[in-house]
Amino acid sequence: MERKTFLSLIGLGLVFHKPAEGSMMPEKMFFKDDGLIPNSRYPLLLYRKAFKERGDQGADWLQKKFEENNWGNSWRNGIFDFHHYHSISHEVLGIYSGEAMVHLGGEKGQRVNIAAGDIIVIPAGVGHKNLGSVELGVVGAYPDGLTWDMNYGKPEERPRADNNIAAVPVPSRDPLNGKNGGLLAAWADI
Repeated sequence: MERKTFLSLIGLGLVFHKPAEGSMMPEKMFFKDDGLIPNSRYPLLLYRKAFKERGDQGADWLQKKFEENNWGNSWRNGIFDFHHYHSISHEVLGIYSGEAMVHLGGEKGQRVNIAAGDIIVIPAGVGHKNLGSVELGVVGAYPDGLTWDMNYGKPEERPRADNNIAAVPVPSRDPLNGKNGGLLAAWADI
């Protein structure tokens, strides 16, 4: 008798689900409005060690993966060394080389170490800043290939930025997992 059949017979109808190929569970980080950086009701998502490729191969892999999942308008560079946020689009950052200490959520946010292989999904409004890095290489992209704006946490940016953030739709796909979880699960019903 198979284990599943046996467990059903004794009243332990356990069902095991294998995660979809390539799907990963991200860390979730919530940040509140601090008066300057609006942040978001949606959690920032951090996928640790999400891919193995490094250097140019890693950057190519990220751009292809993001594009497959409808995250475009990509670029390669780093992360600015000042607090900033985008009010008209969510953003994904894939780290293909090096490492950095980033400050997420503004001055009252959280300092986080990131490294090659990590992917960060940043909801519109969430502040981010590079506090220091070594050989950092980043691919950034936006859902539906949207454009982005630059906000610095200045009082005069509000309430325009708040209105923009409220109008940004939830993407139809997670930049890493596509239609299998990720932000689709983490941002559902929020």
